[in-house]
Amino acid sequence: MKRISVLIPTYNEEDNVEPLSKAIVEQLECFPRYDYEIVFIDNDSQDNTRNIIRALNQNNPKIKAVFNAKNFGPNNSTVYGMLQVTGDCAIVMAADFQEPVEMIPKMIEQWEKGYKIVSCIKTTSKENQIIRFFRSCYYRLIKRFSEVEQIEHYTGFGLYDASFLEVLRNLNDPTPFLRGLVAELGFKRISIPYEQQLRRAGYSKFNSFFKLYDVAMLSFTSYTKVGLRLATFFGAFIAFVSFVVAVFYLVYKLVHWNAFEVGTAPMVVGMFFLGGVQLIFLGLIGEYILSINKRVMNRPLVVELERIGFESESDNEKEKV
Repeated sequence: MKRISVLIPTYNEEDNVEPLSKAIVEQLECFPRYDYEIVFIDNDSQDNTRNIIRALNQNNPKIKAVFNAKNFGPNNSTVYGMLQVTGDCAIVMAADFQEPVEMIPKMIEQWEKGYKIVSCIKTTSKENQIIRFFRSCYYRLIKRFSEVEQIEHYTGFGLYDASFLEVLRNLNDPTPFLRGLVAELGFKRISIPYEQQLRRAGYSKFNSFFKLYDVAMLSFTSYTKVGLRLATFFGAFIAFVSFVVAVFYLVYKLVHWNAFEVGTAPMVVGMFFLGGVQLIFLGLIGEYILSINKRVMNRPLVVELERIGFESESDNEKEKV
């Protein structure tokens, strides 16, 4: 019997994990031809989330968990969890009910038609419309400059066949960007729309500027060259303009050697402008170097503290990344 895995990353979701697991079980029990497992991967929650997950496992052995030793971030934690599931496919969804469980049958239906990846796209959202506008601008910018197709308004919510998970496991990438890999690796994929709901309980832990900036830079440095090329082209343009101005000024001084002195103000302003441009591009190049550095160090995606419900020897010995 084939098995469907549902992976749910968590961090301080004590009010959501129990009702979410019940809702998912109700959806999966509509498919008696499949076995199932629900795997929570917890990023060092500081509330009662882990105790609730332990209780859920006691009541239903098909509910499993991986507890991280610390918070390794949602991206690393999610990818690592995908490599620990044992099903023939994995459905990845958030723990806050923003991604509706009613999408599960639709994803399974497309999987049964032969699609290896079913990506759920936020065509509409109940989130703040200003935030959505800036997200849309970001997606379009990345899509325009990336050499690899980028999927707009795709958060990672979707279904992934075991064949994709196996390729993901063999990549050995310490800083994987899941949304980019989905488009890059070329598996047969279909997109289905959904409306993003409001969070059922609690508050988002992934809404600070620096966390969002990290994700944006990961996709930017992984899939575009535009930052480096902007630095090259803009530097060449400034050098050319500076040369022309220098020649013009030299000729002007030779012709009008006793002309009124212009002063140093334009030169000072120009120096500050060029200094600011240089700092911006140094920072941008630094982001590329930082991305390379993380890959060269090849640190593990996460470090496990404990796992629950993975009782078979094959599960316990599943490859760590």
